[in-house]
Amino acid sequence: MPCALVLSAGGLFAAYQAGAWKVLAEHFQPDLVVGASAGALNGWAIAGGCPASELIAEWIGPAAAGLIHPRRPILRWCGWFDPAPLARHVQELFARFQPRVPYALTMVEVPRLRRVCVRGERVMPAHLMASCAIPCGYPPVRLDGRWFVDGGLLDVVPVWAAVEMGATRVIAVNALPRMPSATLRTAVRLVRAVGPAPARFPGLDVIEIRPAAPLGALRDSIVWKEANIRRWIGQGQEDARALAGKPWTEE
Repeated sequence: MPCALVLSAGGLFAAYQAGAWKVLAEHFQPDLVVGASAGALNGWAIAGGCPASELIAEWIGPAAAGLIHPRRPILRWCGWFDPAPLARHVQELFARFQPRVPYALTMVEVPRLRRVCVRGERVMPAHLMASCAIPCGYPPVRLDGRWFVDGGLLDVVPVWAAVEMGATRVIAVNALPRMPSATLRTAVRLVRAVGPAPARFPGLDVIEIRPAAPLGALRDSIVWKEANIRRWIGQGQEDARALAGKPWTEE
């Protein structure tokens, strides 16, 4: 029964996943890992054997602190954020880790709004960048003559990709159960209304770890603050512990 670890989108809120993984890693090792957006970066590290303590240190350290920078001057048509710091971080992650278990990330082709799963040896730094290309935040990424944006745009938690890879059980860590602003919620609803219908898997065994309340406001998801990062990591640990003794931890 292949069990997948599925990690959501979430910007800086994805630090929550590092805390959850610290607890989860004590109870199971996934047969495959899938991620979207920031969850794709966490997933790449986890699939590559990154210890939970090291992943937490990454989120607390200067690499994460310098990850999201507004452009100077802001060029809205090119994205609000400078992609260079993210590109450097992606290149570093790609060089340091290579998946030891099957890995996949998701991205969305635009303007067609088509879900795309990229897996295994096909994953390159450009795919990781595309999965993190928040619309209006970062510029879309061109691959093979097509444009791609954030994998969480249509599905914040890409369970569908884990099923496509053969998972029969899923442990999902959802750092973004609710968009952190009313404007963003409306925009995402409109996009999803014209996109493909959500994939549903009624027989799939899914355990979802999520914060009981939103982790913060929209600004918190893009402006790094150590106190927030530590709080979210602690919340992830707490929420994962609540499920750590459940039957899904058993073979």
